[in-house]
Amino acid sequence: MKNNKNILDERQEQILLRIEHNGCWLAFWGLLAAIIVQLVLDIDFRNLAGKWIVFMLLSLYLSVGCIRQGIWDRRRKPDESSNVVNSLIVALAMGILGFVRTVKRFPDKIAGSIAAGIVYAGMAFAVCFVILQFFASQFKKKQSQLEEEPLEEEEE
Repeated sequence: MKNNKNILDERQEQILLRIEHNGCWLAFWGLLAAIIVQLVLDIDFRNLAGKWIVFMLLSLYLSVGCIRQGIWDRRRKPDESSNVVNSLIVALAMGILGFVRTVKRFPDKIAGSIAAGIVYAGMAFAVCFVILQFFASQFKKKQSQLEEEPLEEEEE
């Protein structure tokens, strides 16, 4: 028989949640860094597939989980200007990555590498912005639902 009773006190539970939280984000950013390094080193995508799948599943889980609970972010609001800024950050990173990958393959084609970086950046901006706008709209729908739900009265 399993013992499913929690034996931690509230302080220990908070500490454990903080450890798990930090571990989750360490895995998230570690996987992203590993993927980027391997892309820069021009590793074949088949060698990245496992990391990419885990990274995408973790991203999807965190995104959907937060939206289902009516949570967006601690510091930013789910509005168009925040989504533009976030998309520009992603676009810049992807543009640099695209430039580096292309210049490694074709070192004598700097203009073409710059163009490739711009294409990478443009595509990344568009995809990221559309996804963020979609998630923001889903978040706002969930917020409306949560605000309309009657509060449960506490038992005395």
